[in-house]
Amino acid sequence: MSQSRTKSGYIIAAAFIGPGTVTTASLAGAQFGFHLVWALVFSVLATIVLQDMAVRLGFATGKGMSEALHHQFRLPWIKYPLVLLVVGAIGVGNAAYESGNLTGAALGLNNIVALGIGPWGGVMGGLAAILLWRGKYQLIENVLVALVAIMALVFVVTFAVSEPDWSGMLSQITDPVINTESLTTILALIGTTIVPYNLFLHASLIARQQQEHSQPASEYRRQSGIAIGLGGLITLVIMATAMQTFFGQADALNAGNLPAQLAPLLGPYAEVFFAMGMFAAGLTSAITAPLAAAYAVCGALNKPTDLTSVWFRAVWGIVLVAGVVATLTGTKPLYAILFAQAANGILLPIIALLLLYMMNTHPQLGALRNRLTANVLGASVVALIVGLTYQKLFA
Repeated sequence: MSQSRTKSGYIIAAAFIGPGTVTTASLAGAQFGFHLVWALVFSVLATIVLQDMAVRLGFATGKGMSEALHHQFRLPWIKYPLVLLVVGAIGVGNAAYESGNLTGAALGLNNIVALGIGPWGGVMGGLAAILLWRGKYQLIENVLVALVAIMALVFVVTFAVSEPDWSGMLSQITDPVINTESLTTILALIGTTIVPYNLFLHASLIARQQQEHSQPASEYRRQSGIAIGLGGLITLVIMATAMQTFFGQADALNAGNLPAQLAPLLGPYAEVFFAMGMFAAGLTSAITAPLAAAYAVCGALNKPTDLTSVWFRAVWGIVLVAGVVATLTGTKPLYAILFAQAANGILLPIIALLLLYMMNTHPQLGALRNRLTANVLGASVVALIVGLTYQKLFA
């Protein structure tokens, strides 16, 4: 099996392990210790379930999710509202999400060279634009996987040598917390893991890879589960490093002391290594958010999804420019990132319901159509997220 056939699942892991994940998991660990691990475990399992549906949809139809919706719904009164939803929720939404990616990465780099969040955001946006403009999928894929590996190595090695309090972590895992104070963080953990645009991105990547390198659906599904599980493990490690440093301590986690999580291993070099980790995480998400938006919007509008087409480049260019501009507004980065993740958690049920409908009705699915177990799991995910969101907004 060639390498080009084995990385689509890891691209999805790369997409959700961004500055938002680092920030949200760090805040969760610092403020609530391991009492919110249940929310992370739920998020990872839900992501595996939903992304598996996206894999099967892309494999069976040879199209991305928005393309499949476009062709399945023929009646104008259904079709056009769905197009508006995809363009608004994924296209416009990803532009806002992009600002969090660039801001988070700029936050880390600014701790080394104080150019300011705005200028660093512009640099990051420029790097992402160069890579996307090249239109070389294999290059994009390799860069994303390498960047995530760099970030993961920093946190995993740090946690391994930081003398973790295993008994304390275990006692908190078995004492889960859900209350008014924790709901925003819970929704943010869900939103940073079960990223709505990844459903569109994954189906498109599978359809593309299946056209170039045919292989069994089971291989894509297996790799998706493994990659997402590893991404969840990395998120757990980030939460644990913040817990070790900040939970129950007088010092509170803020934008200035995020690098302190790495101090047990790296000492005075912690700031430099954390900046590199945030740079790697930020660039992965700064690439995948515009990429996913381009696949989703072009598919919904029935436009070419080739990486070098004018429409495709226009969509990702608009998303990227909007993200760069947003970094110049001076919004407090830590809370902007947390809010973006919580907004993702609110958007997710709508996208998940559309996917569930597709997985039960699309005529091309055949044996890959949802069975009872997948429907129950998918409906349970939607119900819990809706319940948490309702509690947050109206309780």
